[in-house]
Amino acid sequence: MAKEFKNRVYGFALVRSLNSNYNADFTHQPRTLPNGVVYATDKAFKFAVKHYLVKEYPVEKILYFKKWKEDFVPMSLEEAYESTFPEDKDKNKETVAYNLLSCLDVRTFGATFAMKGSENTNVAISIHGPVQVNHGINIWIENNIFTEQISSPFRNPNERSVDNTATTLGRQSKLEEGHYLHHFSINPHNLHPIVQILDEDAPVLTHEDIQKIKEAFRVGVSYYQSAQKAGTDNEALLWVTLKEGSKRVLPNFTPLVSLSKKEDGKLIIDCSKVANILDQNKDQIESVEIYYLPEQSEVKDLPQEKAKHFNLINGQEIKETSQ
Repeated sequence: MAKEFKNRVYGFALVRSLNSNYNADFTHQPRTLPNGVVYATDKAFKFAVKHYLVKEYPVEKILYFKKWKEDFVPMSLEEAYESTFPEDKDKNKETVAYNLLSCLDVRTFGATFAMKGSENTNVAISIHGPVQVNHGINIWIENNIFTEQISSPFRNPNERSVDNTATTLGRQSKLEEGHYLHHFSINPHNLHPIVQILDEDAPVLTHEDIQKIKEAFRVGVSYYQSAQKAGTDNEALLWVTLKEGSKRVLPNFTPLVSLSKKEDGKLIIDCSKVANILDQNKDQIESVEIYYLPEQSEVKDLPQEKAKHFNLINGQEIKETSQ
């Protein structure tokens, strides 16, 4: 049996977006807060993570991800469950709970699940996920959104004006430059209430699960490309693991990180305030890892003796930094 992961984790994932639209609203504009600051939902980040896991680890069950029927219609939740677990004919609550926990995305992000069970009973299960991801806030000094016209190669046959013989025009909006910071936390104990109801063989969060999640957090956004998201990629990942048994709660890292640029355009990720928090809680911390690309970024005030530095792409340790 795989070893259970029991440590709490805190960190942030930094996502860079250049002339791109990381997370559009329903008007196809980059999402903005009332104060004009651009943001992205946690769902945008988790979508990229799940997409990476589906493609790179096909043996893993990922339930909460769009699946298609043969007629190209998206499956309902019940249909997705039945296609993932065709052997479950009874659909009693305990079996469904066990099956849900066997899905990597449910073991990490949790789930709210409801469907018809056996004998017309309702099966409703809520699983509090250990991995919680916050909305990504653009911590760059500017929020410059631009809109441009684009042309389709086809005309609109339903157009009633004299322009019905011309190809259609559309618009797309993008952010000139953004650096979205998603704070996240991991608390494996969130699964214990439901695991304790099941037998001792119930699936739990394992060290192997955590390695896959860390990998997806590190490169999942870069891995997913689309017309709108081209130019959006992973930029940095901070991963702080507390000692086993520690109940210390670390603050949200979003307001503690600031950015600037050197004359050569290299991004400086200022983690001095984060370093102060880590210093104050060093007796509770097992390890600190920071992932970034030294060719394009420089981490300030998070020196080697406090954190191990790793290359964002290949995960190899960076032995020396410019600090």
